[in-house]
Amino acid sequence: MRRREFISLMGSAAAWPLAARAQQPERMRRIGMLMLFAEDDPAAKIRIAAFIEGLQQLGWTVGRNVEIDVRWSAADPVRARRYAAELVALAPDVVMAGASEATAALRDATRTVPIVFAGVTDPVGAGYVASLARPGGNATGLVYVEYGMGGKWLELLKEIAPRVTRAAVLRDPTLPAGIGLLGAIQSAAPSFGVETSPVDVRDASEIERVIVDFARKPNGGLIVATSPAAVVNRKPIIDVAAKHRLPAVYFLNDFVEEGGLISYGPNVADQYRRAAGYIDRILKGEKPADLPVQAPTKFDMAINIKTAKALGLTVPPALIARADKVIE
Repeated sequence: MRRREFISLMGSAAAWPLAARAQQPERMRRIGMLMLFAEDDPAAKIRIAAFIEGLQQLGWTVGRNVEIDVRWSAADPVRARRYAAELVALAPDVVMAGASEATAALRDATRTVPIVFAGVTDPVGAGYVASLARPGGNATGLVYVEYGMGGKWLELLKEIAPRVTRAAVLRDPTLPAGIGLLGAIQSAAPSFGVETSPVDVRDASEIERVIVDFARKPNGGLIVATSPAAVVNRKPIIDVAAKHRLPAVYFLNDFVEEGGLISYGPNVADQYRRAAGYIDRILKGEKPADLPVQAPTKFDMAINIKTAKALGLTVPPALIARADKVIE
């Protein structure tokens, strides 16, 4: 056999396995997602879309090489635990947890399936990871806010409503975030001449009662600290704040888009896109224990001018200039 014919034959033979592999379908991977929202909540759709977009940018396409199973807890701890068990029973390659409640439920359901969380304020304090730099277990992800954010919310409340001398901090006292954020706000309060008091809310039935009690005295304002109960009960919180003419600062711009006054916090869509990056790395063989918990990198401020006018407030031009979103 001539040398040229031999090389040609070997080249063809080398191509056979590649051609065979190209004809085989890609391995399908499975991702579970436990969300704190109700399925019909518009805010949930934004987060899911950002997550899927992040996966697509990394080569993962739903229906081609990845399947996503989503469960919706609607901030109900009992439902979260049940759905966490359901997701783990599906034998996913990795699960995505939206917020602390979902992370806790998934951690109770499995210590082996990798978990990537977003929207968690204190993963070390909650026991989800050993440390931010070295998580050490089956969970890692993205911190939502640091406790120091509480002082920033108080500063914004005084900037947009200078007459406020009393601030109620709406929080869930059963969460580490509810304790830590309140402490940060109380530490900053004397420098702003504001008296602060916790308003403990765990479910919708308590919201109007506790806010109405606080609003009986003048010059009050409201700071809504991060919690699942606040997220899923946005409308009643916004409505009662408007009814009793309480200037309010929120941790998500979802509140402002639905009629709240002002918000400041991490961009949640960005967090879900970045979470997709950790999902990608885990699907490719890395371990959650070796992936450091990430801090927020993008923050948004939103202001609702219509709400400000309804409250008789004039928003300072400098504050408007700093806002990422202004709703007229």
